[in-house]
Amino acid sequence: MAMSKAMRVVVPPHPLIAHWLTVLRDRATPAPLLLTALEELGHWLCYEALRDWLPHRPASVETPLGTARGQVIDAGVPLMAIQVVQGGQELWNGARRVLPMSRLVHVMAGSAPAGEAGDPERQAWARMVAAQLPGRIDAREGVMLLLPVIGSGALAQALLQGLAERGCSGRRVRLLTAIACQPGLQALAELWPDLTIHTACIDPDCDEADRPLPGVGDLPQRLYGLPARSS
Repeated sequence: MAMSKAMRVVVPPHPLIAHWLTVLRDRATPAPLLLTALEELGHWLCYEALRDWLPHRPASVETPLGTARGQVIDAGVPLMAIQVVQGGQELWNGARRVLPMSRLVHVMAGSAPAGEAGDPERQAWARMVAAQLPGRIDAREGVMLLLPVIGSGALAQALLQGLAERGCSGRRVRLLTAIACQPGLQALAELWPDLTIHTACIDPDCDEADRPLPGVGDLPQRLYGLPARSS
């Protein structure tokens, strides 16, 4: 799906992704199975995202019967995975089966304060989010950003701005999310046209609490029993 001239939003037509998304949406799904659903979505979305992104190089190996030409992952190119605590770590638990050699960064974010992007409180929150990123990112390093959902896009924007300040453009980022909503994607497309996003689905809108609609409800509350955000 093209949200702008360049930004790519990929919804893989994979039956396992559709299955685990449905499990995640169902209000009757218990917390242990929700964790499994997010892990499976992280695994399959990451698998799809790496098709044209993971660095590789040609190699020759000796089989028991002769020489065969093939390809291997180029371990000399660094990769970093950024997980958002409370949801993103479940996506990473699935993605790490595909990216076992990545260095891992944890980000504590919470909900973005209400208001416009230029409001002082919202700017302070964005700086707090970005400050948790590594101070230096290798010029060749690819970044896998794992967000449980994209509502307004405020959290994704804060992290992408922090990456940009460290010299990492959207071309070097793959953003994985279980569900994205249309307004959030549009906001990201205007600011980060060189970004590629992989998601299980696109919902038409989000509510005042930044939850996609129909979405999955309040994930921290469903997963960990934390107080639900009011809308």
